[in-house]
Amino acid sequence: MVEQNITSALAPRLAEEIRDKLIAGELKPGQRLSETALSAGLDVSRNSLREAFRLLTKEGLLRHEPNRGVFVATPSMASIIDIYRVRRVIECQALAKAYPNHPAVARMRAAVTRAKLAREAKDWGMVGSENMVFHAAIVDLADSHRLNTFYAQIAAELRLSFGLLSDPELLHAPYVDLNAAILEKLEAGMTAEASAALEAYLMQSERTVLAAFSRIGGAK
Repeated sequence: MVEQNITSALAPRLAEEIRDKLIAGELKPGQRLSETALSAGLDVSRNSLREAFRLLTKEGLLRHEPNRGVFVATPSMASIIDIYRVRRVIECQALAKAYPNHPAVARMRAAVTRAKLAREAKDWGMVGSENMVFHAAIVDLADSHRLNTFYAQIAAELRLSFGLLSDPELLHAPYVDLNAAILEKLEAGMTAEASAALEAYLMQSERTVLAAFSRIGGAK
């Protein structure tokens, strides 16, 4: 009973750590997860890890295949469309109603600065990670813990959809300057303009990801 309670208590934290790895791009769509490697890397029992896998499978971030193991999920076209629909509702509204001196604006600025440095180094994985930080900070503008928690799952699915692109530069390079332009509008108090710019940005990003999905033949 004690072990079961410990497992139940650890599972949500482990799920969050694995979700963070997805958001950071450390785990790729279709990748098989090794219980041995992850349990050793996270210093937890396999029982706790399996419970975390169960939670993430329920969220649609992982999938279990009998006699084969646990794999990182590959987004479907329907899920990609839905992710971007949700993003437009949450992020554009957060920007439209934002306070230009909100603490999250500093995190947005820092993410843009780091993304520019990563772009110069052609570290596209890092550019993608800083892009995720930038958009999470936009959601922070709404001052809603529930939205932040919900967006963490959306962000993990989003990063998986980015993993469908064979050329990450194609996706990430244009958005460094677009993020900077949105930030500039927000800092100037032009929240409506920043929101409109973000909506156009998300439409463009969605088309790019869906095109990549189509090229790989609609993998499931």
